[in-house]
Amino acid sequence: MNSAPVGISACLLGLQVRYDGGHKRSDLLADVLASRLKWVPVCPEEECGLGVPREPMRLEGSPHAPRLVTIESRVDLTERMLRWARLRVGQLEGQKLAGFVFKCRSPSCGLRQVSVLDSRSQPHAAGTGLFARIFGEHFPLLPLTDEESLQDTDAREDFIARVLRTAG
Repeated sequence: MNSAPVGISACLLGLQVRYDGGHKRSDLLADVLASRLKWVPVCPEEECGLGVPREPMRLEGSPHAPRLVTIESRVDLTERMLRWARLRVGQLEGQKLAGFVFKCRSPSCGLRQVSVLDSRSQPHAAGTGLFARIFGEHFPLLPLTDEESLQDTDAREDFIARVLRTAG
């Protein structure tokens, strides 16, 4: 019964979209929960045109308004990602999503505890990925989680129940 459409970071389904051309496939999500939910894969970095493979990037600056910067060449991709994210969440409205599962600690998809480097290059695990932030602001009532949180059986069942209520 694939009735409830739920957005998901594409790498969690085994799609090879990560910066290194790899994935972070989760059997729990790709196999077990796929029988209960209809996945709508999204990869912010690939979809905004950064390609695969690509230079790794990180968040820098204030945890409340971080910049997305490539590690080696120091290219600031913040505005590009934010522009794309605003367009993409508008497109996702048409999908009637009932929730979203984000890739933890990702500079674009991390829901919480994303490392943000301050001006002295000291990490602070207090940020949110740029796409996850825009998504959450656009869909403030949708259930949101990440793949690590879903490892807990109670949290997983709670998320699924909230998704199914939202899908109504």
